[in-house]
Amino acid sequence: LQLIATDLTSPVEGVHAGDGSNRLFIVEQIGRIRVYQNGAVLPEPFLDIQDRVVRLNAGYDERGLLGLAFHPRYKENGLFYVYYSAPGGPGNHQSIVAEYRVSPADPNRADREERILMTIDEPESNHNGGRLAFGPDGMLYIGLGDGGGAGDQHGTIGNGQDINTLLGSILRIDVEGGLPYGIPPGNPFVGQEGRDEIWAYGLRNPWKFSFDRGGGHRLFCADVGQDEFEEINLIVRGGNYGWRVMEGFHCFNPSQDCDTTGKILPITEYSHAVGISVTGGYVYRGGRYPSLYGKYIFGDYR
Repeated sequence: LQLIATDLTSPVEGVHAGDGSNRLFIVEQIGRIRVYQNGAVLPEPFLDIQDRVVRLNAGYDERGLLGLAFHPRYKENGLFYVYYSAPGGPGNHQSIVAEYRVSPADPNRADREERILMTIDEPESNHNGGRLAFGPDGMLYIGLGDGGGAGDQHGTIGNGQDINTLLGSILRIDVEGGLPYGIPPGNPFVGQEGRDEIWAYGLRNPWKFSFDRGGGHRLFCADVGQDEFEEINLIVRGGNYGWRVMEGFHCFNPSQDCDTTGKILPITEYSHAVGISVTGGYVYRGGRYPSLYGKYIFGDYR
């Protein structure tokens, strides 16, 4: 491991803009995006929206500025998207997906004017997901947790199994398809029961996911477990990944003899004897370490 930056506050994401500038944009949970350029973090943030983010608890908090994705044509249009926790709503807070634009006068500063694409009511403070990423299809994918608490005690079946809520799902939207966004025609619930935005569901807290740049552009998702097992899934169109009925390969609710019909099992799991909260990662496609090529490299909050 090599230390590249210090003096950051709760960094939760590092993203490049795909513009050839070789900059790394570091997301700080408190509500700032910092720029790492030429071996150093620039003193002024790229974006500071601390005044729009909920006030975070000092000891531990799963809310905040959690996601960042640059438009595939960022070099031409200067657009990027963020996911953050804002005060308001009938529950604990609201999750916001918003569009921003780089300043025309300074490539290392963004305008603060925002266009809100989504506002999602969150009943509890935890299990917010928050990952944003553009897929190879040019669509924006959004990870949402089950709404928080423990055991997904929401409604009669839990948010994870409820296709009429956005929570507990990975969403797929077209940021250029209308206002505030468009629904890609290939989404699985278009024209039938279920929210049109949903790409896959049955997830507890899809904290991080990523597309494999190799053949097939597979979508790997790390779903944080409840009390016993962490899991990694290969996400496919319309997939039901089991939560709250299952945790990993195991029955959760009910604790035995659960109905596994139509549910997609993870590609791997590990118990809390190994780790306690899977973070997720990437399939390595670099050239420096041939032994790692094609392998999924991920972390855990241990």
